[in-house]
Amino acid sequence: MKRILVFLLTFLLSVPMWAAPLRNAARTAIPADIQQLIAVDYRAMNNSATAMQLKDKVLPQQLKDFETALRNAGVNPDKDVEQLVFASTRVKDEQGKSTIRIIGVAQGEFAGKTIMARLNKQKIKGKKYRTATIFPMSGGTGGMSMTLIDDYTMIFGTESAVKTALDARDSQIRSLNSNSTMLDMMAPVQDEAVWSILDDKGTQTMLKSALGEASQLADYDMIKNRLVGSRYSIKFDNGFNFDLDVITSDSLTAATLSSLLKAGVMLKQTTANDSEKLALSSVKVTSDSKDLKLKFEADNTKFQALLKSDLFAAVSK
Repeated sequence: MKRILVFLLTFLLSVPMWAAPLRNAARTAIPADIQQLIAVDYRAMNNSATAMQLKDKVLPQQLKDFETALRNAGVNPDKDVEQLVFASTRVKDEQGKSTIRIIGVAQGEFAGKTIMARLNKQKIKGKKYRTATIFPMSGGTGGMSMTLIDDYTMIFGTESAVKTALDARDSQIRSLNSNSTMLDMMAPVQDEAVWSILDDKGTQTMLKSALGEASQLADYDMIKNRLVGSRYSIKFDNGFNFDLDVITSDSLTAATLSSLLKAGVMLKQTTANDSEKLALSSVKVTSDSKDLKLKFEADNTKFQALLKSDLFAAVSK
């Protein structure tokens, strides 16, 4: 099933994904109602040849724009940024409809006075929002704004997203610190170089994409509402290692989901090309109590084959 590999690659391609433990300053600036959270550790990325190869292949435009804007503000992303965090959060618009906003939090040693001096020199004026000042970011960021909440923490995104983050920081709405389910899912993975968490609805969407036609089966329809959430981590210590845990409500759900994914991998192996077979041979699916566990391991040879495959080229556009 081609979507199994696409599913793995989509995690890597949709947003930047190198990360470390989430600091309290970031947690307080992220609203409680999040669909997905992804953290990025620039230090770990720059120290890994494998990670840099992946970054060079699939660096998202959003990250390119943000790096350009940081440099224009006098910040060197490769040296000054330690961690990037991206949160997809649900908020109500003016009509009361639920919408998704992407909030970015960058942490490092930004030297706030230097950034403010550069913005003043460029005659970039900010807007006051309670105790904070929101500035437009230059560098072709398509309407991106930013604010510094201290010398170590920068919030960025659309102006409305930055305001939502400040609402959480200022206790106008609940922050991530009040979401015990997501914090519990975060705990086992937040010390890894790369990690992410998804809520129940985000996990349903992710698995539906991964399963493809299999998601239409009665078995999946029966279990999809029993998904609690999911988390993944990536290591670049020795090749490429991807670990995904899907947390379900009971062991039967985990076992059923495991069977569906195993069947999909076996089916795809019968029709896959050589590069896809090489990748799929490294996918291992098991269940452990209430958790589905998917592991993908690739040494440097397999990783290079994956980067050169037609499928990777197709999904990285």
